[in-house]
Amino acid sequence: MKIYKKHAFLSGQFVWTGFDYIGEPWPYQWPSRSSYFGIVDLAGFPKDVYYLYQGEWTNKTVLHILPHWNWDAGKVVDVWAYYSNADEVELFLNGKSLGTKSKQGDSLHIAWKVTYEPGTLKAVSRKNGKVVKTTEVKTAGAPARIELSADRSSIRSNDHDLSFITVKIVDKNGIMVPNADNDVKFKLSGADSFLAGVDNGSQTSHESFKADHRKAFNGLALAIIGAKNKPGTVTITATADGLPSASLPIRIK
Repeated sequence: MKIYKKHAFLSGQFVWTGFDYIGEPWPYQWPSRSSYFGIVDLAGFPKDVYYLYQGEWTNKTVLHILPHWNWDAGKVVDVWAYYSNADEVELFLNGKSLGTKSKQGDSLHIAWKVTYEPGTLKAVSRKNGKVVKTTEVKTAGAPARIELSADRSSIRSNDHDLSFITVKIVDKNGIMVPNADNDVKFKLSGADSFLAGVDNGSQTSHESFKADHRKAFNGLALAIIGAKNKPGTVTITATADGLPSASLPIRIK
């Protein structure tokens, strides 16, 4: 990426690959069974590098910090930030400034070494001294509930239209639990429809894509609803041991 930014006569680059895919788990061996180097994982969930590309190659204002903020007490964590449309980023841990940094030379990110303590890690980007964007990551507690959201709340009754349902395991405050691996079961009721597939993005998962359940990976899973040839409303209900169920209606028109 750096060489393309440096030379105006280079028009861009072809990225292999945009999405992870089955096969080529290089450089890893079994049980890995898919690629690792996509910008987006098998389930369509963006990886951290997704925000790097947005910040470097689009006009979008980006401020993304990584990783999550659930670690062992006292561990020194490398915290990175991708940002755009700003001069600098200041990092705070529980309200205490950890310093302001800017990208130097041809660097694509900035970084801090932070001794972990639970709470809130906040980044603030500024341009000409004015705040451009603020983003936070917070320490999550124990899994408390399931959250469902759809990329489309309405699909057509044509036997092949789909709605992609993101499944999040969150704590009592709605913070996604980054190490949650609850096995989530799905049931459809109402209008004639079908569960087209499930996934979680894990490169080492050997669970079937054609099933009525999926373990969360890093707190996330995916369920895909397919519409048949009759209009109505289908409701997807997700359940997991020890958590209250969650439901989401999808209109079929």
